[in-house]
Amino acid sequence: MNVSSAVDPQKIFRIFSGGTEVSPFHKCYENEETILRVCAGRFFVHFNGDDPVAGYWALRRKAVLVDVPERPLEISGPDALPLLERIFARKISVLKVGRGYYVVACTHSGGLFMDGILFRPTEDKYWFVQPDGDMLTWLLAHGRGFDATVSDPHSRVLQIQGPSSIEIMRIATNGAIDSNMLFFRCGYFEIGGQTLFVSRTGWTGELGFEIYTLGERTDCPRLWDYLVKIGTPKGLMFSSMQSINTRRIEAGILDSGSDFDMSMTPFEAGLEKFVDLEKDGYIGRDALMNAARGKRLFGLYCSGIVPSRNFQVFDGSDLVGIVTTGAWSPYLQAGIGYVRFFSAGDWPGKILTMHSDDFGSADCKIVDPPFYDREKNIPRGRTPTGGANPLLRVALP
Repeated sequence: MNVSSAVDPQKIFRIFSGGTEVSPFHKCYENEETILRVCAGRFFVHFNGDDPVAGYWALRRKAVLVDVPERPLEISGPDALPLLERIFARKISVLKVGRGYYVVACTHSGGLFMDGILFRPTEDKYWFVQPDGDMLTWLLAHGRGFDATVSDPHSRVLQIQGPSSIEIMRIATNGAIDSNMLFFRCGYFEIGGQTLFVSRTGWTGELGFEIYTLGERTDCPRLWDYLVKIGTPKGLMFSSMQSINTRRIEAGILDSGSDFDMSMTPFEAGLEKFVDLEKDGYIGRDALMNAARGKRLFGLYCSGIVPSRNFQVFDGSDLVGIVTTGAWSPYLQAGIGYVRFFSAGDWPGKILTMHSDDFGSADCKIVDPPFYDREKNIPRGRTPTGGANPLLRVALP
């Protein structure tokens, strides 16, 4: 059985950073083995000489600190709400101050342009936290006629994720954050003498928080040292993206631009519940009204080969799909990933063949993600009592 390494030496190059943004936290963890990747115009740590399996179990049992490349955008002004109603497929007017929720933006033809989290920190200000892509240009292009300001607050994002994260944040905020801060809540808090924006969200399917710096007002190295000092006695460890990437696949979290792109509708990606067809006026709505229903993106589970991007999936001799991402799951003791099928269908439960020119072929089971904790009890801080994917005969942690 092949277990993919964290780094492919054939894909490592020395480059000039140019206009790509280097994290203000970079010097807090860099070493001779640090390897960076680019997302949303920002460098992030793909590998740091760390053990991805150790990082995974720290995430599941204690907590990890991750410097992520998400890029928040600020939308404010009298017409901020009408502009956002134009852009996103969910009704934005129901979003209350101090809360956030998941949204998708579509192209005029109904394709998925981008997903992300929209927060409402104050009555007249919103923050959209985007993954890879260029939402700033999209908002500016469609902002004509709206009395709204779209700006980059120059915020960098840290994630503290794992079961110990609430206790770490409680100590770090002198009790201002505790278990009473519910899933997808947000606000401004003082951490180590600095005011930061904090949300109870993450990209892991675990209980966790995201901490957003406020541009030049934040002393990033001081914030990092403070969080490490508070968190280390609680089992906090720094992790690169490898550990949380594995966990987000288990949790059924998608990656914009790789798992789905503008060639797919929200229905094909399984995101139909985030599309309000009764809402008028948003980009792509007319196309979505007439779009075919049916899902093309599913999970796959393989005990013989670890899935990786561009591996092929066959039904008999017919090529039916391509793997978008994959990883070894230490918990499930198998390779897991996503497969994008060429056509919608009743794929879950089928045993298909996954093929790689380098690693050969192996049977894989198609599942409807997430792989477990289907009710999302873990990120809500509840003890999982059920919700395992019925196609996987594994116990909950």
